[in-house]
Parts: sequence; structure tokens; C-alpha cells
Amino acid sequence: MMRLRDKHGRYITDLRVSITDRCNYRCVYCRTGNQGAQYAELPFSDYLRAVRLLVGLGIEKVRLTGGEPLLRNALVDFVRDVASLRTLDGKQPDIAITTNGHLLADLAEPLKQAGLRRATVSMDAVDPQKFARITRVPKGYDQVLASIRAAKRVGLEPVKVNAVLLRGFNEDQIVEFARFSREEGVVVRFIEFMPLEEDRVWSPDVVVTMDEILEKLNQFRPVRELPPNALSETAKRFTFDDGIGEIGIIAPVSHPFCGHCSRIRLTSDGKLRTCLFSLFDHDLAGRMRQGATDEELTDYVRSVVDQKEARHHIGEQAFIKPSRSMVHIGG
Repeated sequence: MMRLRDKHGRYITDLRVSITDRCNYRCVYCRTGNQGAQYAELPFSDYLRAVRLLVGLGIEKVRLTGGEPLLRNALVDFVRDVASLRTLDGKQPDIAITTNGHLLADLAEPLKQAGLRRATVSMDAVDPQKFARITRVPKGYDQVLASIRAAKRVGLEPVKVNAVLLRGFNEDQIVEFARFSREEGVVVRFIEFMPLEEDRVWSPDVVVTMDEILEKLNQFRPVRELPPNALSETAKRFTFDDGIGEIGIIAPVSHPFCGHCSRIRLTSDGKLRTCLFSLFDHDLAGRMRQGATDEELTDYVRSVVDQKEARHHIGEQAFIKPSRSMVHIGG
């Protein structure tokens, strides 16, 4: 079987699957805060068929995202089903999840037993009041902290904590997150704010860049860069002079990493997206509903991957914001 490869020569080995658009948080950089919105999600059998096809085409890593993926009932069973698949190398897919952590404490152990390997928790402040201001959830901080510790306890490691930085909201948390990484033994990853929110408040002035983050970290303690775990890794990795703690910086605005992108995304309503900032969706689930065979779907996936963009255009005059948001941006 020929592995998925785009026209720019990049092998596609990483799949992000949004299993719901629903979320129990309303973060200021993502959700409008409106209640009663209509959300889309498919039966797990549809996601499983899509994942099975894509694993058969060379996907090795499957990350479950949302919305908030832990809101889906039967998630543990779905993880077990994905874990039963085998990659082209005969291995179990590397299954991870990105979650806001609100419900993870009780689910960490069963998810680990089902085959989940790693957890990433979105947490944009280590100050409870700031956390509530960003998430618009008054009493979520303690639950998220308990979930991070539960994930570590059951071995969903390395546990990563993603923090989206917005000027005027939480850039003062950079050093506090550095302390958090050192004290809790987790990887903290700072993410430059990208134009994905529903309220369309993004502007370059709101972005806290990688250079600014490193300047603040060095004021705390000297940092040194670590080698990447893989060529396609999204984060630049750093530790401190004493080797305690790890900081990742995902900088798609100031330091794009498109040249090594290995990702494709499946939206909660079953559409393939070749880039987080794609202007077009490709309706895989629609073809499933129309009775397409696995062979026909495989040909369709290959044609979609062949359209994968060379790069995004954030910050350029040519940039056009996608019409829909893809939340939980960090992988």
C-alpha cells in the first residue's frame, strides 16, 4: 500500500479527529459564549471507519480532539477500537487526546487501559481567577489541576499542558507556567494566538511571539534548546539551565513550520481538512452516507491529500480567515 504523500513531498502520518464540536468551556479566544448553538458529531462507527482507512494509508498517530472530546459517551470503547487497528508497520496507532481536562480525572485510568498513550490538557493560566476569566467557567481550575495529576499518575505521559497566550489576558503567566512545569513535572507548551476564534478578534498585536516568550523565560532562568523529537514536530523544545522542566513553543505566526507538516484533520461532521487554515472542507462522511466503497474512499482521500497547501498565510495580505473554527489547536 502506497503511503499518503502530498504533492510537496510530505508524508502524512498524523491524524487529528474532532469527535464533537460541543464544549463545556467558552474560552475567549475560541467560543462566542453564546448558548444554544447547534453542534455536529457523528456516530463513532463513522469515525472508526475513517480512522481505519487512514491508518491503512500510513497514518501512525491519531489525536482525538473537539470541542471537548470527553463529553462523548462511549469514548473509552472508541479508544479501544482504534487501539485494535494496526499501522502499515504492524504496530498499534499512537493514540493521544487533547482535552480541557475538566472531566479527565475520572476517565484517565479507563482511557489508559483502553489504549490511550498520552494526554494534552489545555490550560491557559495557573492563576484560578485568570483561568476563570479566560474559560468563562467560574470553578474549573481545581478540576483541571486534579486531572493533570491523574494523567501523570496513570502514565499518560509526557503530560503536556497547552497555554494559548493573548496579550492583555495571560502573558503575565509565562514565568508562572515555567514554575508549574518544574514543580508538576509536565511539559508546558505556549501557543501563539491564531485567527481561529468565532468572535474574529484576532490581530497581530494580540500575538505574544516566541521571541517575547523566550525573553521572559530567560529573565526567570537561562533556557537552552532541546533537539526535536521528530522532524514534523510543531513545538520548539526548551529546558532550563539546570535541566528541570520542559517548555515547548508552538509559533505558527512568527515561526511557521509548514514545510514539515505531516497532518490531516477530520472535523466533527466528517470532513477532511488538509490544513488548520484551509478554506475548503472535503466531505468524507457524505461519501460514506452515499454508499462509497473503501476503495472509492481511499481514492478520494488520496485526491484530497494531493491538494494539501504548501503553507498558511497568517499575517500576510493574502490571508483569509477560515469560515469555521477548529478548536484544541495544539497537538
